[in-house]
Amino acid sequence: MAITREKKETIVSDYLDKVRRSQAVIVTEYRGLTTKQVEALRRELRGCESELVVTKNTLLARVLTESGMPAPKPLLSGPTAVAFCFGDVAAPAKALTKAVRDTKVLVLRGGLLGHSVIDETGVQALTELPGREQLRAQVVGVLQGPLSGLVNVLAGPMRGFLTVFNARVQQLEQAA
Repeated sequence: MAITREKKETIVSDYLDKVRRSQAVIVTEYRGLTTKQVEALRRELRGCESELVVTKNTLLARVLTESGMPAPKPLLSGPTAVAFCFGDVAAPAKALTKAVRDTKVLVLRGGLLGHSVIDETGVQALTELPGREQLRAQVVGVLQGPLSGLVNVLAGPMRGFLTVFNARVQQLEQAA
């Protein structure tokens, strides 16, 4: 069924908004997936601050060129489903690669990370990145190490003074 021009314009404007908010766009081929599998994948991606959209290649190419991003032809052929990653990029990439393994039908074609085109191996590499919370914990750990060392160095003379003072108090108590 053909889409009217007005409907296409609303779809393009919606996709433009999604592309501009996205950290990454992952392109897949969904041919052979059942409706139940697509819905399960959408549900899982929603939990990762992402959205899976089945789209027409011409509309997606138009959106990408309008937003100033490359629109590579190999990514835009055949039945296309696009995952817009609004938050953490690693979590949706992990969910999609898990779906590829589980269904054996879904195909990762590649995607766009910023203004860079990545292929399937690039999407696989995204799965190896630590999540946002893990990265935050690592940064806090790196910042905390020198700070706790500085606190220990600054507290050292006071600790030494209190140790000597307590030893002298005990010595005087034993003498009395």
